[in-house]
Amino acid sequence: MKDVVEIVDVTLRDGIQNEKTLLDLDTKKRMLAAIIDAGATRIEVTSFVNPARVPQMADAEALCADLPREGLRHIGLALNHRGFARALAAGLDEVNYAIVLSDTFSQRNQGMTTAEGIALWHRLAAETEGRVGTNVTLAAAFGCPFEGEVPVARMIEALEKVMEAAPDELTLADTIGVATPRDIEDRVGAVRARFPDLPIRLHLHNTRNTGLANAWAGYCAGVRSFDASLGGVGGCPFAPRATGNLPTEDLVYMFERSGIATGYDLDRAIAGAAALETALGHPVPGMLMKAGGFPATAVA
Repeated sequence: MKDVVEIVDVTLRDGIQNEKTLLDLDTKKRMLAAIIDAGATRIEVTSFVNPARVPQMADAEALCADLPREGLRHIGLALNHRGFARALAAGLDEVNYAIVLSDTFSQRNQGMTTAEGIALWHRLAAETEGRVGTNVTLAAAFGCPFEGEVPVARMIEALEKVMEAAPDELTLADTIGVATPRDIEDRVGAVRARFPDLPIRLHLHNTRNTGLANAWAGYCAGVRSFDASLGGVGGCPFAPRATGNLPTEDLVYMFERSGIATGYDLDRAIAGAAALETALGHPVPGMLMKAGGFPATAVA
């Protein structure tokens, strides 16, 4: 039997949140259908944030009101108490709560320090009472655009406080794409050593062209869940030069070619990336969609 990894689709959240071309609700629904058609079963569909700051997410409730459900798990991102309450009210399967590991970035992203973000998580976890799946994302876990290096010790110190109200899953986010494979090995290893049973997901950006190498390092370190977006679109509005998620189709190719099942159809993922490129009106970063898979699919 093949080993299996999970690819969590973040196209409609982190993928488009920094795009200047605003996608309307119907376009988002068509993209969601393409994402599902490609094989995604766990999808971060939106974030519950101030639409004045992130206009792409202004229709969060409208999108969540008409989601296909069978065999799927939908995730919403929350950055504060109000966003978390909105996500719960929207009836999603999971809420992803972000805690930024540097105070400067946390203040710019969420208007609170890292310690305040952790304290709020404890309140939110108590209010949730098992009503929804929970994920805590440690953002800027590999480096901060304002403060620079984020020591492993700071990450573990924050995680220990988070785990006083343990989430169902932890995501380590390379928000600005500075990590190398050694960083992945070191930080995943540090989490595993302290909390061996905590499920880990990786949210990797390809800003410095190390994204796929980092995903492979994560796999070798025991991670089996990875975020990706069609065409590799993505970036944080509050982090300078935080470009590019892992392209879904590139990640699918790497794993499948290595004998690791993803549950995705590569050709359909490529088609979805091409449709997104058309909708956004500019080329997207993914490389596999330009070259195609190998061996090439036979054309009748």
